[in-house]
Amino acid sequence: MPTSDSDNGLPQQLQNILNKLSVGSTEEEKNLVRKAYAYAAAAHAGQMRLSGEPYLSHPVAVAEILAELGFDVHAISAGLLHDTVEDTGATIDDIDEEFGEQVADIVDGVTKISRLIFDSKEEQQAESIRKMILATSHDIRVPIVKLADRVHNMRTLDFQKVHKQQRIARETMDIYVPLANRLGLHRIKLELEELSFKYLEPDKYAQIKEWLTTNQVVERQIISKIISHIEKILKDNDISGTVFGRIKHIYSIYRKMTEQHLTLDDMHDILAFRAIVRDVRDCYAVLGLVHAEWKPVPGRFKDYISMPKANGYQSLHTTVIGLEGERIEIQIRTEEMHRMAEHGVASHWLYKERNHAVNIKDAPQFEWLREIVSRQGDEADSKEFMRSLRMDLFSDEVYVFTPKGAVKELPEGATPLDFAFLIHSEVGFHCTGAKINGKLEPLSTPLKNGDTVEVLTDKNRHPSRDWLKIVKTAKARNRIQQYLRTEERAISVGLGREILEKEGRKMGINIQRAEKDGWLVQLTNVLAAGSVDELFSSLGYARLQAKPVLRRLQKLMGLDENHSEDSIDGVALHRKNIKAKKEKEKDPEEKKPSSGILVRGMDDMLIRIARCCNPVPGDQIVGFISRGRGVIIHTASCPTIQTMEPERMISAQWAGQENHPFPVGIHMLMKNEKGMLASIAIILRDEDVNIERCMIQAMVDGRSEADMQIMVRDLVHLYQIIDRLRHIPNVIEVVRKTAEAE
Repeated sequence: MPTSDSDNGLPQQLQNILNKLSVGSTEEEKNLVRKAYAYAAAAHAGQMRLSGEPYLSHPVAVAEILAELGFDVHAISAGLLHDTVEDTGATIDDIDEEFGEQVADIVDGVTKISRLIFDSKEEQQAESIRKMILATSHDIRVPIVKLADRVHNMRTLDFQKVHKQQRIARETMDIYVPLANRLGLHRIKLELEELSFKYLEPDKYAQIKEWLTTNQVVERQIISKIISHIEKILKDNDISGTVFGRIKHIYSIYRKMTEQHLTLDDMHDILAFRAIVRDVRDCYAVLGLVHAEWKPVPGRFKDYISMPKANGYQSLHTTVIGLEGERIEIQIRTEEMHRMAEHGVASHWLYKERNHAVNIKDAPQFEWLREIVSRQGDEADSKEFMRSLRMDLFSDEVYVFTPKGAVKELPEGATPLDFAFLIHSEVGFHCTGAKINGKLEPLSTPLKNGDTVEVLTDKNRHPSRDWLKIVKTAKARNRIQQYLRTEERAISVGLGREILEKEGRKMGINIQRAEKDGWLVQLTNVLAAGSVDELFSSLGYARLQAKPVLRRLQKLMGLDENHSEDSIDGVALHRKNIKAKKEKEKDPEEKKPSSGILVRGMDDMLIRIARCCNPVPGDQIVGFISRGRGVIIHTASCPTIQTMEPERMISAQWAGQENHPFPVGIHMLMKNEKGMLASIAIILRDEDVNIERCMIQAMVDGRSEADMQIMVRDLVHLYQIIDRLRHIPNVIEVVRKTAEAE
């Protein structure tokens, strides 16, 4: 039972929290809560909620929810302080100094989740839950505080605009309800479901609520009668226990109506009962007595005592035909099972551990969390992450057996192939078939509760892309994708090497010799390809074309296009290149002559713009006096000028009278979504920009690259365009090109 506090003159809000603290809370623990309340009150002074209430009412409500769940004073204090860092001048260091490391770490975790900003709601939702999962790996109390925060926000959602109500309710139903369920917080799950449904389907919610109000008198009479009957059964058989009964929640009724295609008048199983007894033996005894009294409904019995749910939930569930022909759901559990069902992870603080972080490393009920945490980074794409999360975290479970009798949990719809990867990745990689209950079955067969599964393997068997259509678990999907990526990359590297060698022979370039002499490493640096293998891979995937790459290699090696590679050995090639660097002038390709550039002492000389760097007004520029081609203008940072003779460099500047556009290249990386090109074109039209050239290449990872040459007025105009392009949804990167593969 909650303790009461003897303090006088305390604010009623604080008194309510103190009254709900767990049995045995010390004065020191109460003082921590008092201090947190005072700090939050001072920090949020003058702030108001949309409801018109002082902002302090929100963190107080969050702390009350945490106290009701039975969490420790560190979690409750963090609930009081959870918005101070985000919404006031307080810092995490301030919280750490005032309240200690535990409270500060929880507040920090909640704040980091809240502060995330993303380009799309889907990305924001995915990254928020990803951050929450990662924070959970350090301290399970972080998502608990976030759940309590969401509960109170849902309770006060009436004050938001309708479109925000819908968005927040959908996010709650999709993310927070399943998370509460996985953490075993049954009360939180039910309330979030009910409140979400109220805003997502207001008409249906009101209809069911009115129907329940109309029928509740009769239903409560039936409840009272059935409770008395079950109590008599227990008493007659000398079993000590307590019986409860209730009408099901509105959302539970709606879900049953939807799943079974029923109208409200067809609903005959809206009553639920629970018998709480002393021990497991009594649980099974009561089950037998209930089945002897009333006829059980086939297929509606579930034994979560012998096979607990992943969140630690245990109970016997059965449905029987009641006194007047109505269906009655009955749950039978012990007192300890009931505590776990009601409080979930909070039971650690209630009865086992107090006032310290509970880590997920050892607790068996957090196996699902450990699996998700271990996969962080495997799914870089937000959609893939959410898909994985829904498969593993938010699905109902099935329980199957290994041939030796070990119980394994999988999401509903999982196949023998999922089971194989659950046993071990190597078992999955070499899986050739499976026996279900002793009978050979296809790998795509959905598993059912109680199945015994035996995996057949062959070391010569390897995953295929078709397996991705079979598996349902994120673990299996990720392992298969990793294998395929590794294999495909090896194939692409080999194919790219073959392509480059073949085209190299046509142009008289020995690729093997060039690689041995280090020219390919230099080439990858010039092309920003990452590594030689990455270069080959890009050629194999057709992200790069062989001829432009080879022309760039020719220039790098100082070879003309008609040389015979066979006549040059490695040493001679190296010497020739050194000589070429000193003597050969790199002639940039010319654009239209540019006016508006002042070159000291060269007023009448032809001035050209270098194509390698495409300077525009606003860039720092220098000139290079070429032989017979006038002055070539480069940006001061252009890599090409580093190889030129210093005595032929000359200062240059913009005259400030430029009256025509200048060419410049930009590179874009984006998700391959419909409408992207149209969005880009609209912005360029609005900026009065002409597109000289545009090449778009779709990549195998769902992204696209675009290389464009556009005409801009000056540097300010260019970066104004780049900034607008970066704000297009699903655009990943926009940069100015400083060099161009030829």
